[in-house]
Amino acid sequence: MALPDFLVAGVPKAGTTALHAALAQHPALYMSRIKEPKFFLTDGPPPVKGGGPGDALTYREHVWRRDDYEALFDGAPPGVPRGESTPLYLYDPAAMRRIRTLIPAAKLIVIVRDPVERAHSNWTHLWSAGLEPVGDFVRACAEEDRRIAAGWASFWHYTRLGRYGEQLGYAYSLFPRERILVLRYRKLVDQPTETLDRICAFLGVETGILEEIPRQNVTAHPEPTLAHRAVSLGMRAGDLAGRLLPGQAGLAVTRRLEQFLQRDSRQRQPLSWAERQALLPRFEDDIALLERLLGEDFSDWLEPRSRSGGMVGVRPAGQGQAKNGRPV
Repeated sequence: MALPDFLVAGVPKAGTTALHAALAQHPALYMSRIKEPKFFLTDGPPPVKGGGPGDALTYREHVWRRDDYEALFDGAPPGVPRGESTPLYLYDPAAMRRIRTLIPAAKLIVIVRDPVERAHSNWTHLWSAGLEPVGDFVRACAEEDRRIAAGWASFWHYTRLGRYGEQLGYAYSLFPRERILVLRYRKLVDQPTETLDRICAFLGVETGILEEIPRQNVTAHPEPTLAHRAVSLGMRAGDLAGRLLPGQAGLAVTRRLEQFLQRDSRQRQPLSWAERQALLPRFEDDIALLERLLGEDFSDWLEPRSRSGGMVGVRPAGQGQAKNGRPV
């Protein structure tokens, strides 16, 4: 039986793609060749139809058959810890229960990020892909309840995905605390070597091997031009058409449009303090719960941001690094 020994279980838009790539470089770890198999998100086949744009095509990416999932880890040498990264697991109570049932001794890694910044990065991801129909972040968040009622997939749950206190509280009811490692996204960005060593120690493999987080999955932010609106309409139309195409053909149609949309786009733009203030009330009680659970101070999440909180990255060879630790 080839099942994972550990899971990067949360949260979306908090550096999990980059972390998966980094851990894959450790000689004593084996990461699944598909980064986000989503196996535990369903008990059997995923839905055929999706409520939101792109949902149906995303469901096709699920590795939901047990044999196919185990095959992702067949190449692991004997005794080498095996892992995968599906950051939606923590948000889904049913997924967490499935993990406990199938691999009760699993170790879980969770990265938490300023929940407003996380939500904004999530929205920008879908806006840049031409799938988000609302071009204003705060207004898009106001649509969340209606979208959930209409069955839109969990990646559209911009604010609920950031309520980490609730999610971790449930995880702690299923797994011993010592098997859940909670890290801050900012530490992964600013102190990658120390953070990677902490993860390796948690997984029981040699530290001092990994020093960098590769630049992965940087969120583009296209301008809301007439061209963007037109191509986005085409993207959503392509999504509808893609649902009728077999296999990977539908994904190919939408990905070509997505690549066109993101061509020459700027990086995600920082939020204004007014935008943050509009959303912070959604998180205040949960941040207090998170502080009680972890015994840490997260009050900085309730303040204005002086940095955009962009995607994890490490300076390429030959480039410098700003004094505040951000890649340049």
